[in-house]
Amino acid sequence: MSTIAVTDAGFEGEVLKAEKPVLVDFWAEWCGPCKQIGPVLEDVSGEMADKVTIAKVNIDENPEAPTRYGVRSIPTMLLFKGGEVAAMKIGATSKTDLTAWLNENL
Repeated sequence: MSTIAVTDAGFEGEVLKAEKPVLVDFWAEWCGPCKQIGPVLEDVSGEMADKVTIAKVNIDENPEAPTRYGVRSIPTMLLFKGGEVAAMKIGATSKTDLTAWLNENL
């Protein structure tokens, strides 16, 4: 499984009402660290597909969700469980650190 693109219109259904936890990566095309972490998220989405869905929200095209959750810098990753924010990670990180953080918070 690969990451899914989520829009403001689909945020409630795909993230807040999801059956399993969803890691949302808030990013933008012009953001260097966002591009760095993209392949890491793709890898993790395949390896942890049974535990978590990884979604990406482009903040330039979808300003509503990042505003609602107070995203002030990117990349910001929010882990949603049962429609609530369970954890937050800001900035690009290694696959090892991201996987450990996810396992800690799932």
